Amino acid sequence: MNIISIRTAKIQDLITLKHFEQKLILYERPFAHNLKKDPIKYYDLKKLIKQKNAEVVVAIYNNEIVGSGSVIIEKSIDYKRPEFYAYLGFMFVIPKYRGKKINSSIIKSLMKWSKDRGIVEFQLDVYAENKNAIKAYQKLNFKSDLLKMRLNTSENI
Repeated sequence: MNIISIRTAKIQDLITLKHFEQKLILYERPFAHNLKKDPIKYYDLKKLIKQKNAEVVVAIYNNEIVGSGSVIIEKSIDYKRPEFYAYLGFMFVIPKYRGKKINSSIIKSLMKWSKDRGIVEFQLDVYAENKNAIKAYQKLNFKSDLLKMRLNTSENI
């Protein structure tokens, strides 16, 4: 039986993490028609790894880094509670390792890190058309909150 382990990302993991970021962007392109042409990046991964109010983790399976995730503790807008929440992002698992509950292990690890800091509210963004991701998050009891809509009249519809 293969065991999944989750550990804090290190600066030495940057090459792998940057590769994951590009694979994530490629995966999300069909859902995000307003992404600029490559090369783009979503994250400053080096800064994110060093940030005190953030945690970046990698998933290890068969001695290989096969997934990643991050959490940042953010201040809520003035009219929402609780005062701080944990924003989950950078969720990626190599396709051939999907379906092994690796993403779930990553999220649970990030939630534990956040709860250890007194955070009880968790948020993330997912493209409305990304049904597989939505299903995975729902299995962890995430609920839809606010649907963001957009219209760009210069795009072909």
